[in-house]
Amino acid sequence: MKRLLTASIAFLLVLAGARDAQAGLYTYDSTVPSAGGCPQPDRFNLALASPLNRRWSTSIPFSLLQPVLLTVAPSGTPAQLDEIEQAISDSFGAWSGVSGTTFNASTNPGLVAPLVRVAAQNSCSDDAEDNVDGLYTICFNQSSSGFTTGVLAFTRTITANASGVTVGSSAPALFAGQILDSDTLFSNDGQVSYATPAALATPQGAGAYDLESLLTHELGHWFGLDHSGVIRAIMFPFAPPPGQFIGDRPTAQAPDGPLADDDRTGARFLYPDPGDALNVGSLRGRVTPANPFALATFAPTSPGSSVTGIVGAQVVAVDATTGAVVAGALAGWSCDASNPPTRFDGSFDIERLPLNHSYNVYTEPLVGLALPADFSFVFAGLCSSTNAPTCATPGTNTNFNIRTLPASP
Repeated sequence: MKRLLTASIAFLLVLAGARDAQAGLYTYDSTVPSAGGCPQPDRFNLALASPLNRRWSTSIPFSLLQPVLLTVAPSGTPAQLDEIEQAISDSFGAWSGVSGTTFNASTNPGLVAPLVRVAAQNSCSDDAEDNVDGLYTICFNQSSSGFTTGVLAFTRTITANASGVTVGSSAPALFAGQILDSDTLFSNDGQVSYATPAALATPQGAGAYDLESLLTHELGHWFGLDHSGVIRAIMFPFAPPPGQFIGDRPTAQAPDGPLADDDRTGARFLYPDPGDALNVGSLRGRVTPANPFALATFAPTSPGSSVTGIVGAQVVAVDATTGAVVAGALAGWSCDASNPPTRFDGSFDIERLPLNHSYNVYTEPLVGLALPADFSFVFAGLCSSTNAPTCATPGTNTNFNIRTLPASP
């Protein structure tokens, strides 16, 4: 199976005060403020006066033997660029089509600027931090050491660790965790190809990966989400097989068709609409071992850190009526803003669930298709070794079995 990779870099510049963090547990990336305290979720600042600027490079790799980007329109024509741009727009539309978020296009139009085309091949930030431009760009024809074996595409995000931080042409950050730059790069080694939805339906598209599914996944990283352990989710770390796509194609009535409920719930958590009175339920608890001595081998070495619960357990909320997975999370930690740093107590906090539903809660170790390495950036953002009070993230615990306790009277 082919992987989709995310990379996150905390940009350390200006020292300033940090916001209090609410303890939450979705598979999002986070940043510990330079002034110390609890990790803050990485997310866009939607209060900006100017809309989110989006670009994509029209430098398209071309090969007579195996085109990297398959379209119905002929290569090198304006119609081909229009076809690719439609796939990009629909992928953005999936996330801005989620109800109950401040990013919803129908309730908050104008938050996203029109797509801009740029001609330069190397329009995305590469491995050198001095090339960070503070822009949000998609590239199909750029090399990078990030393309390790099996990686189809990856997104590199730059976040602020304090208010006032800027990179490139970005405006000063208003809070720690604010995303200042996101770039998505697609592999162009000639070994794989991608197809627009129209081209995927052709015989040639049977051997290509669905461009729209991959784009929607990578754009989820733009918004601050990390990988999900829910197989149906668009944020699952593996791409659908060639010739197939995830979910439903977006429509005017359901622009968020490619997403799963887990994706939608994560978006609502990072960008909650204060006017949403439906998706305000929550499930909280802890995953703890029957034998607390089993945690000893997972204890971090940093002073002040402790492990009192299972770290890295996959927890899912399942609708008791339909059997659908509504949200997934990784249990393991909490943080009290008045008494940081992060505590590794096995906590989970699944927010923004629809009301008037009954849920079954399940938990399991990360020993399936999705492994702890697929969530490395989730865990990396929970602690700082330099910003007091310091802590160290313990290893993920996968050596446990599940025991269901009988319900209390």
